[in-house]
Amino acid sequence: MSSVEGSILGLLGLLLGFTFSIAVSKFETRRHIIVEEANAIGTTILRADLYPDSIRALLRSDLKLYLESRIAYYKAGNDEQKVTEEIEKGEVISGRIWKRVAFYSQSEEYRVRSMMMIPKLNEMIDVVVARDASRISIVPPLVLWTLLFLLAASSFLLGSDYNGEKRNVILLVGYSLVMSLTLNLISELNHPREGLINLDQTEKKIDDLRKMLD
Repeated sequence: MSSVEGSILGLLGLLLGFTFSIAVSKFETRRHIIVEEANAIGTTILRADLYPDSIRALLRSDLKLYLESRIAYYKAGNDEQKVTEEIEKGEVISGRIWKRVAFYSQSEEYRVRSMMMIPKLNEMIDVVVARDASRISIVPPLVLWTLLFLLAASSFLLGSDYNGEKRNVILLVGYSLVMSLTLNLISELNHPREGLINLDQTEKKIDDLRKMLD
């Protein structure tokens, strides 16, 4: 193997490992934020029960609309227009819930209950920003294109005759296949709303909150 081939393969291995590590880290971050949001919404629903029935009914009604909006946000996939619409819709509903809780927090009768409600409600609202930021935080396309170019270049060099020696075809095909699968795996992790590797099972934690509002 020439020094050029060795350098390209070394660079490809380093970049591939680094990129795969980033993709896995981002995927796990997205998973963690979904669980965090499910916990925040679930606790907020439970704490709405601290209020009398008249207030509780209004809060639960808005929370149900908010929950449906967050479920629709995930189902929108990569449709940016739909994603934006659901974020804006959720902001309107959460703003209405916040104003109602803030209003009752001024009353001595409901102050303690509101002080218990506000922290989780605030967490429920704030996690939306973190979740959408994680959604758009992906491995840059330029990095993936660079990996693809290095993969093609290394396959070409390894497939060429070197000093008149024939290369093992099976090993070359195996090398190309393994590298292609690894690159595809990175791409799958990079877009968890579609493909075989997705966050559907984790998102089900939010879907299951519907039972609390039935």
